[in-house]
Amino acid sequence: MSSASARWSDLRLRLLSAAVLVPVAAFCIWRGGLVYDALILLAMFGLVWEGETLIRQPLKTWRGGLLLAWPVIAGLAALKGEWSAAFWMIWPTLLFGFPASVPVITSIVGGLSLLWLRHLPFGMASVLFVLSVVIASDSFAYLTGRVFGGPKLAPSISPGKTRSGAIGGLLGASLAGGLVAWLAVPGTQIGGLICGAVLGIFSQSGDLLESAAKRRLGVKDSGRLIPGHGGLLDRFDGLLAAAPAAALLSLAVATQPFWSILPAHLPTSYGSSSHD
Repeated sequence: MSSASARWSDLRLRLLSAAVLVPVAAFCIWRGGLVYDALILLAMFGLVWEGETLIRQPLKTWRGGLLLAWPVIAGLAALKGEWSAAFWMIWPTLLFGFPASVPVITSIVGGLSLLWLRHLPFGMASVLFVLSVVIASDSFAYLTGRVFGGPKLAPSISPGKTRSGAIGGLLGASLAGGLVAWLAVPGTQIGGLICGAVLGIFSQSGDLLESAAKRRLGVKDSGRLIPGHGGLLDRFDGLLAAAPAAALLSLAVATQPFWSILPAHLPTSYGSSSHD
């Protein structure tokens, strides 16, 4: 197989997986409520299962069962309005040891952030903003890196990632953020461009962190659940880093969309609007 063919060999699988995953995710995000909440709780469970399996943590024991149930309990507590208690559930997991606690903490922080964003006044738009930015960052980085190549970004961590890909990913993330902001709340696209780039940095950082963890564990993929993408951690590493950042930004803007954190992009008229 030629080098050019090898570089594009996994694109078909990626596209086929996306053709299945995107409609399901889009429906759940649009529907919100119980459907969306159940999807996130299921993903939280799956992330812990996959993470603990990677570090060879026995799961068919009371300890393993507690590790699997812990993020789901945290998610249910949050959905009952006990957000502070849900986040405080992070710390007891350290009693199981640092390696075993990492998948649980990652699941709780990422999952609660995604639940929080969907339950905001601009909930659907907020989740779509984060998802669009992460997908654009990953897709633009993938395409740009394969088209332009060039120096490696972090060869000791992820030999396949290039600097050109990282730049293309940030550009794609920024454009996606600006587009979603313009479509959701016209007049906030500048904030969308800036927040898109910021979340793009978090997304790429999450990707690199997961690559470093896999390299340390000596595995290529975190799992085989998603053809062309690997496991849940392979597909959602960027999202698990970007969503908490977006959730933190949302705390600074009350009832406004989180990408309107810039004072100049906070028209008072938004407060009287009704958005999902």
